[in-house]
Amino acid sequence: MPNSSSIYLHIPFCKRLCGYCDFPKTMALGRKGEVLAAMGEEVVRRSAELEGTVLKTIYFGGGTPSVCEPEELGALLEKIATAVDCTAVEEITVEANPDDLTEEYLRGLRRVGVSRLSIGIQSFRNEDLRMMNRRHDAAGAVRSVESARRAGFDNISIDLIYGLPTLTLEQWEENVQKAIELNVEHISAYCLTIEENTLFGKRGVQVAAEEVVEQEYAAMCRLLHEASYEHYEISNFARPGRRSRHNGAYWRGTPYLGIGPGAHSYDGGHLRSWNSPTIGAYLAGTAAESEVLSEEELYEEYVMVRLRTCEGVSLNEIATKFGTAKAEEFAHRAQRFIHDGVLLQRGTNIAFAEGAWLVSDGVTAEFFD
Repeated sequence: MPNSSSIYLHIPFCKRLCGYCDFPKTMALGRKGEVLAAMGEEVVRRSAELEGTVLKTIYFGGGTPSVCEPEELGALLEKIATAVDCTAVEEITVEANPDDLTEEYLRGLRRVGVSRLSIGIQSFRNEDLRMMNRRHDAAGAVRSVESARRAGFDNISIDLIYGLPTLTLEQWEENVQKAIELNVEHISAYCLTIEENTLFGKRGVQVAAEEVVEQEYAAMCRLLHEASYEHYEISNFARPGRRSRHNGAYWRGTPYLGIGPGAHSYDGGHLRSWNSPTIGAYLAGTAAESEVLSEEELYEEYVMVRLRTCEGVSLNEIATKFGTAKAEEFAHRAQRFIHDGVLLQRGTNIAFAEGAWLVSDGVTAEFFD
């Protein structure tokens, strides 16, 4: 049976730069038309890289894909359909800012085939949104979800951020409760991180104290568990059957084709490549950079990614992919963490206990020389 595969399309345009964002982006909206045209050409030119696979998911990320008209996104979907068999596609996601999501716009997304929304709400508090330099307000955040429902979307994900210096534990719990009240199918919640080249980095903004971050994470896990959300990855929660299929493909290591400035691709084997994040270089046809991953690098990446999921690492899969000795080594190193309750073993799978996910980076490093 052929591998499943995915296509990621990076829309690098934003109307405003958020304080925390470190993704490739630009406010040069006047170049949107030529970049989208080049992305359409890239899809056709590189479609052969997906031969022998079955395309399952398409994802528009950014940047802010919702700065594009539905017809512009639809044109890219049509390009994909001319180059790749799309009959098995299960999920087409568009990341969006709340203030772009009028009912007319949302109906347009439905017309061109978009089946899932990922709405960058980040907070339901105006103070937080102003601090992050977001375009929308709290009322607009709620309105975007309600409008999406009226437009017929039944698969909605929202993003939230904790660890903000403006946020108390009680206020964070209220944010989570508001998401639960809106009954969205999926919630991605990320701890604020500060990168040097972001607006926050340049302004010296600090993440909340470590103990506050731990309390906020624990409160979120508790509230969402009580509301019957499945905590299936360190930062992701879903209603039953509503996990992100696209992100799941990344965690399973299946092939994906990255289209657009700064987009990354992986062939499902040893080759990873990425386009230049600079629009000028991308439009000039600058060749993608690439690296060939060693067997050890693939093993380390497998362990790091799979330990982020609730299923964790499969000893059987390690043995199949990397050899019995690797599986035995992993099992041996895991024993002290299992003894301490940091890791749990279920049959031949080893995963983090939910309460230990926040210390996962340090523990994961212990599996590598």
